[in-house]
Parts: sequence; C-alpha cells; structure tokens
Amino acid sequence: MISSLKRLWRDRRGNTLAIAGAALPLVIGSAGLASDTIQWTLWKRQLQRASDSAAAAGVYAIASGKSVGTCSDINGATYANPVAYDLKKNNRVGIETSCTLTNPPTIGGYTADTNAVRVALAVQKRLSFSGLFLSTAPTIRATSTATIVPSGNYCVISLENQAVTGINATGSTDVDLGCGMITNSTSMTAAVATGSSDVTASPIAAVGGIPASTHWGTGTVLQPFTLAQDDPFASVNPTPVSNPGCNNDPKIQPSQTVDLTPGCYKNLSIKGTANLAPGVYYIDGGDLDFNSGAIINGSNDGVVFVLSNSSAASNATIGTINMAGSARLNLVAPKSGPYKGLLIYQDRRATENNVVKINGNSGSLIEGAFYFPRADFTYQGNTGVNSNCMQIVVKRVSFTGNSSVNNTCPVNSGAGSFTGQKIRLVE
Repeated sequence: MISSLKRLWRDRRGNTLAIAGAALPLVIGSAGLASDTIQWTLWKRQLQRASDSAAAAGVYAIASGKSVGTCSDINGATYANPVAYDLKKNNRVGIETSCTLTNPPTIGGYTADTNAVRVALAVQKRLSFSGLFLSTAPTIRATSTATIVPSGNYCVISLENQAVTGINATGSTDVDLGCGMITNSTSMTAAVATGSSDVTASPIAAVGGIPASTHWGTGTVLQPFTLAQDDPFASVNPTPVSNPGCNNDPKIQPSQTVDLTPGCYKNLSIKGTANLAPGVYYIDGGDLDFNSGAIINGSNDGVVFVLSNSSAASNATIGTINMAGSARLNLVAPKSGPYKGLLIYQDRRATENNVVKINGNSGSLIEGAFYFPRADFTYQGNTGVNSNCMQIVVKRVSFTGNSSVNNTCPVNSGAGSFTGQKIRLVE
C-alpha cells in the first residue's frame, strides 16, 4: 500500500490536467470580468451620449423660446418636454433610466446661467458574471451640462431660412472679410465656395450644412447646424413721413456738384458729385441711382438712405438701389439714433427676392451696414476699397470680384460686427 502511494506521488502523468483544473476558475473569472467591463463601458458610453443629447435638446428649447419641461416621464414624453422626448428617442441602454433635470444647474460652474441645462442619468443593470456575486446591481451614472456660448463675430448675415443656399462665393472671386459669415438657411449647401473662388472668413456658420471645400481659406472654422442668427435690425422701422413732402426728384448730371440735405425724396439719381449733409434720406417708393462716374460724399457725422413708402399698404412699392460699376461711395453710418450703424435700409415690405448689386470701387469708403432683408444681394469689391467697417444683412448674398472687407471698426463707430451663438456641452 505504501509503495503504491509512493509510485503515485512520483508519477508525472496528468500534471497538466491537474494544473489546468486548478487554474480554470481564474481563467473563467478573468474572462467574465473582462466581458462585464466591456459591457459596463458600453452602457456608460450609451448613457453619456443620451445625457449629452438631452442637455443639448433642453438648450435648443430655451433658444427657441420654449419650456425645458421635465424628464420625469420618459416613456410618455412629447415635444412639450424636449429633454424627456430626446431621451425617449436616443436612450439605447434599453432599461428604465432615472433622470434629473435642472435649469439652471444647482451644482458646477454654471449655476448662474439661465440658459444652462444639466441632465443627470442613472441606471441599474445586472452584469452577467459579477452579478452572480453581487446582491444588488451596480448603478451607472452620466451627467451633462450644455449652454449657449458665443460662436464668433459676423459682419455678413444671410436671413434666408429655407432650404436654399444663403451664402455663395463663386467664379474667380477673392473674398477676404476679416470676420465671419452666417446664414439661417436649412439647406445642406447653406454656404458654398465653388469655381476658383478663394474665401478668407472665419467662422462660416449655418443652420444647415456647409460642404467642405478647398476654396475655404486655411484655418477657416466651419460651424454647420448652429443656432439661427436673429435679425440685428428687426426693431428698426422707418419713421412715417407725409407724402406731400416727398416730391423732390433731383437728377444730378455728370458735370454737376450738388449739396443735398436730409429729407424725403421721390427718387434720387446721381451721375455727378453729391455732397450729403448728415441725416436721413427717405426715398418714398422710388430708387437710388448711383450712375457711372458718380461720387457720393457723406458726412462723417452719419448718413443713411431709407428705401420705404409713405403708404402704409403692405403692397406699397419699395424701391431699390441701382449702382453702376464706377460709382464711388464715401459713406459713414450714423453713430447714434434709430438708424445707428445703417447706411442703406430697405423696408421689409420690399418685393421678395428683389435683386441688389453693390460695387465697392477704388477710392470708396464704406463704414456701416447694408440692410436688404428680402433681397438677393451681390457685392463686388475691388482693390483700393476702404471697407474696414462694413456689414451686410440680407436675405441671400453672393460675392464676385475681389471683395475685400476687414471688419475693424473705428473707436465710437456706430457700426460693428454681430456676435453669434451656438450650443455647446460645457461640463
């Protein structure tokens, strides 16, 4: 008996099987924990993605002037509760999720920000392996805070809000803005640069999409799917005038130099030189005609042209500007008052998609905003134009020629760039 045990002790056959058997629990445990870790990480990522999206949805609601609502009933949520509704559509964890919504957040660095929305999510889900040894399922948490932050400074705003291109640079145009451009177009080609154009402007933003292009300058920041930009002159409305006082219809010939005073005009046609005293030049149902060779000198105290109509009828004729290629503009917008920062204002009753072309020619000085909220606007600039403080607020805008604008406004200027907004996750 003793000799048999000694032989068994010295026998090496079956050692591998014995070692494998002893190590099997460790191998199974390692594989189980690895599988649980992968699953836990996946759930965490899904939950974080859901909280990020929900927080952004809440801020989008605020930006649209709507209520954030609550997230207490995710399964039954409707548009009236945008955070909960977003979770209903985007939560991929697949189990009951606990949600806490605060606006503004009660913790963190944005407690004083009324635009900030914090979403905290939590789920308990049993893991396949470690669940065998745990009495309760672990809790997975994710938190996100989103708010509205500045997106950049813009000197060109396209108010187009349909699915058509709002900003277009094409042909051989060379655009150097020194500021940003933004369009409210919902098109996937909301802002485009094609042909042999070269566009230096940043950021380029749109409610819709912005196709990538080699024609966007190096370092250009593209911001598609951003918040719509408000009309910065939406509160500006033409002051009513009495029609009998609007019969002036001067036609300044090429050989003439005429001093003009503010007031109401039926039309204003300039082929020669016009020296404008500071103030408001109201064009009642007629047009501005700046012909070839014309020189328009405005006062540094500010001049604004208002294209409107003394008739209150919604279908009253609203004029436009007809500008020949060699006309020279020396115009500075008012530094105060209801038309602060505006050079040419076209009434919002104007015909939809009326065509406006502005030529910035050598020797011109342009300081202020062109406002044509219902127009297809084309700007063609040339070398030598001093447009260091020009803004364009129109329905749609196209650039041709060498359009050079550097939006650096003088101290105390009435004009200036417009600050945009975007939604961003901040915590």
